[in-house]
Amino acid sequence: MSGSPTGSEPGPDVVELAAKVFDLARRGTAETLAAYVDAGVPANLTNDRGDSLVMLAAYHGHAAAVEALIARGADPDRANDRGQTPLAGAVFKGEDAVVRALVAGGADPEAGTPSAVDTARMFGKEDLLKLFGAG
Repeated sequence: MSGSPTGSEPGPDVVELAAKVFDLARRGTAETLAAYVDAGVPANLTNDRGDSLVMLAAYHGHAAAVEALIARGADPDRANDRGQTPLAGAVFKGEDAVVRALVAGGADPEAGTPSAVDTARMFGKEDLLKLFGAG
């Protein structure tokens, strides 16, 4: 988990809170997730695999949570430890509402490996390629 100000291992209370926040992102509980970020949880908090809150919300199909996080400063292009971006993950999962939320939030379709453009090409998603300006 990144975001520890001293670089030392976080205490059990911090780990428990982070686990709760990651779960909120997976479940798409947008209002509660937004409240935690508003109260000081970093909008770009990542887990041990580099998955950000936006990545978890996007991959699980929660457009409202993605929008809430981006509105609070989360980076829509933050790649995980494997170079995957939330936008490419949403394309892969067929989460069109999330794709649109990410694009509206400034996500770069060319970011990551494979990029969202590459993923859309791989799966023949012509409508998304047009949305990305690559079609």
